[in-house]
Amino acid sequence: MFNRKILIHDNIKIIEALKLLDETADKVLFIVDGDTKLLGALTDGDIRRYILKGNNIEETIASVYNKKPIYLLENEFSNEQLKKYFLKYKVEVIPILNKERKLVNIVTWDKVFSANGKKKSKRKKRIDVPVVIMAGGKGTRLDPFTKILPKPLIPIGDKPIIELIMDKFHEYGMADFYVTLNHKSKMIKAYFEEFKTKYKITYIDENKPLGTAGGLKYLPSKLKGAIFVSNSDILIEADYSKIFKFHKDHKNEITIVASVKNYNIPYGVCEIENGGQLCRINEKPNLSFLVNTGMYVVNSTALKLIPKGEFYHITQLIEDIKKAGERIGVFPISENAWMDVGEWGKYKETVEKFKI
Repeated sequence: MFNRKILIHDNIKIIEALKLLDETADKVLFIVDGDTKLLGALTDGDIRRYILKGNNIEETIASVYNKKPIYLLENEFSNEQLKKYFLKYKVEVIPILNKERKLVNIVTWDKVFSANGKKKSKRKKRIDVPVVIMAGGKGTRLDPFTKILPKPLIPIGDKPIIELIMDKFHEYGMADFYVTLNHKSKMIKAYFEEFKTKYKITYIDENKPLGTAGGLKYLPSKLKGAIFVSNSDILIEADYSKIFKFHKDHKNEITIVASVKNYNIPYGVCEIENGGQLCRINEKPNLSFLVNTGMYVVNSTALKLIPKGEFYHITQLIEDIKKAGERIGVFPISENAWMDVGEWGKYKETVEKFKI
């Protein structure tokens, strides 16, 4: 049988659906009525398209989910037909219905394409582009650890954060890394010299702090096309191939990976008008934002905007790209897909996640 937690009704809020999608391995929810009749399916892509239209994630999923999902009827399909459906529609799961359209089973990609009873996960799409990790900062939010260790070497489990970042990119075939260094740079180099790595690492030494983007100016001129850029204190659990495809499809000069953040104000918020007259009190409102995670896809052509040898932040590059009239995209991910280990509270949360 399947996990019934992936069955939801169409009256739940989008923000709640996002959390449920984070918890399910197959990244899809099925909408059913009270009799478990299938009404539709919901993926992170459906929610992302909704958010990018400027809509409110406090609304219900009623107008968001796909009301024409693919499905098969029980006892009326073969294993070969299942394989054809998976390959044709590029989905992770296929619902199986009875003649009353009630959901009776869910078949996964892993189960259909398993070899000798062993799971064979769907291969991740290869992305053949370089990655820049900005590792020159002091990491003052993690004092006193960073008084001794550079931030990129702060451990998560049995590896430092910078190596976990590299591992995540390598899942998509990326193994060519450029690492910008300044603070405690010798310690970072020593780590990779001591523990031999399968990655090609090129260091960009900043003689002085150059901000979160100044070091990009010193990338080799031979690099053409798009590159991934990541801070050295974040982990992103998202489909990098979808991020890259979004960047290319929208012809962006830079794409910002942004996390949905939901904040509950535990007070009644006074809304006023006409010089101080109360309009209404909004009791304990929920506010939702798209927050910059610190991961980007940047076209190499944008690097010409960066001044040489000057302190320059990525936010300044974004503003300069905007002034130049180029496209700036935002790729939304869920709140749980972003792990920020740059401050103590979030670091502890991330360590706990890796214990599970």
